[in-house]
Amino acid sequence: MNYFAAIEAVLFAAGAPVEIERLAAGLEIPAAAAREQLIAYGESLDKEERGIKLLFLDDLVQLAAREEYDPQIIAVTDLKHGAPLSSAALEVLSIIAYNQPVTKSFVEQVRGVESGNVVNNLVEKGLIEEHERLMVPGRPLTYRTTPNFLRAFGLSSLADLPPLPESVLAEQEEVIDASQEDSPPEDWSE
Repeated sequence: MNYFAAIEAVLFAAGAPVEIERLAAGLEIPAAAAREQLIAYGESLDKEERGIKLLFLDDLVQLAAREEYDPQIIAVTDLKHGAPLSSAALEVLSIIAYNQPVTKSFVEQVRGVESGNVVNNLVEKGLIEEHERLMVPGRPLTYRTTPNFLRAFGLSSLADLPPLPESVLAEQEEVIDASQEDSPPEDWSE
């Protein structure tokens, strides 16, 4: 089997990130072998200077157009890049990215202002998603980043996030400590 052709066909048809495990199952090879094929395929796209590239997004993989062709893509398809994120949206996104999964309440404690609209906006843009409900009174939702977040910021995984400055880490520790003082005991049940 021509694995490069099969990978390209599957990823093109999917049009969205695909789990590497699922791709491996479709190719009928072990996940490690699929990952090797994907790496080699990505390198061949780079070497041949193709208009597409392979993105690794944690345990997902996706084909994407190279950024240098954005003007041509926009001209032909009438696609418009979204408006840049506001400073409030970037702030909320960074809080979620570095501390996920987190509640809106946690984001608001760190920022010191109401952030519900900003969180909802980031969900609509597909940069964050609802994760799960906490087992505490009120059962608040938690939020985490999406593969779209990784792609939008050119990251392969959350491990690629730059380290936070010490001053920011100290501030967030204070908020975490304060929020833990307000949470119910661990043996709380419904």
